[in-house]
Amino acid sequence: QVQLVESGGGLVQPGGSLRLSCAASGSIFSINDMGWYRQAPGKQRELVAVITSGGSTNYADSVKGRFTISRDNAKNTVSLQMNRLKPEDTAVYYCNAQLGNSYWGQGTQVTVSS
Repeated sequence: QVQLVESGGGLVQPGGSLRLSCAASGSIFSINDMGWYRQAPGKQRELVAVITSGGSTNYADSVKGRFTISRDNAKNTVSLQMNRLKPEDTAVYYCNAQLGNSYWGQGTQVTVSS
């Protein structure tokens, strides 16, 4: 079994920054892609950013230039630095790891509001 634990969500004003972190533990040999998804109320879960084991990244158009994903393969962690946050970034953010099967964290709330 693999567990993903997220941290770093919270309330921030528009234009502010937050950093999300996710740590994977359990029966891990190697992790392929790691990523962040988000789900706003009444909307489907969507990809925010993904990073391969080799460090290649892909971002949703809505966050390009504002968010940065990174990972530490030795520690099985992935982070998401979010800058210039907007109210439309408000959502529950989920960490995802691909190890053959797909694993999800429990989610962390990000609220952008004045």
